Amino acid sequence: MGYYNYQSGLIYRHLNQEGRWDSHLEKCRNFILKAVDHYSPEKVTILGSGWLMELPVAEILERGIKICLVDIVHPPEVISQAGALKNIELLEEDVTGGLISEVWFKSYKYTFLNKLKTLNNIFIPEYKMQSDPGMIISLNILTQLESLLVDFLRKRADVKEDEYLRLRKEIQEKHIDFLAKNKSVLISDVAEIVTDKSGNIKTIQTMVSAAPGGIFSDEWTWDYDIKSNDFYNSTSVMKVLAVTN
Repeated sequence: MGYYNYQSGLIYRHLNQEGRWDSHLEKCRNFILKAVDHYSPEKVTILGSGWLMELPVAEILERGIKICLVDIVHPPEVISQAGALKNIELLEEDVTGGLISEVWFKSYKYTFLNKLKTLNNIFIPEYKMQSDPGMIISLNILTQLESLLVDFLRKRADVKEDEYLRLRKEIQEKHIDFLAKNKSVLISDVAEIVTDKSGNIKTIQTMVSAAPGGIFSDEWTWDYDIKSNDFYNSTSVMKVLAVTN
């Protein structure tokens, strides 16, 4: 369903930007450490750990805190690095709580000749952890929870745009509700600002749920795709929200 390709593509996009992500990565790390120092948890669970670019692993471990990395698939390099460190646990789980399987089994058999006519029968579960997660960090994953699923469904369903919007909103709300039940940090893009080669600017809302409040928060701009290689030569930046529950 594209998860392996998305993850490998992310690291190549980062390398292609030649350091333009550094400010965003540093702000993520600093905000996480601020939350860690505020809560002083014994354990930190990271949802969407990916390549660990935004995560201050060494600083967290130096504070004597255990780390649990959760993602749908871990890059081989991360598995190798984590295996050499103490107090790091790896979990490969669907942090939507099983929605990936739900979407697959209810839509994979449909084609362009026989398309799914409604998304109303897709059940959106709630993610649950088997053990105490400690402090939870949702790391640039909120809007990605639904993006690949929606891309998959668009090839197999013939429904109105408001059905996709409702699905996206409910997926994001379920994730935010889960975070609200724990000591948590949410770091997520909220909008993408795209500029084409003629200078025309378009803003695309990526966070379609209500933004949560928290103890403290921050906002910044992420130079996501300034050095673009796409056909239209457009560039994009992301508006990012970080909030501690």
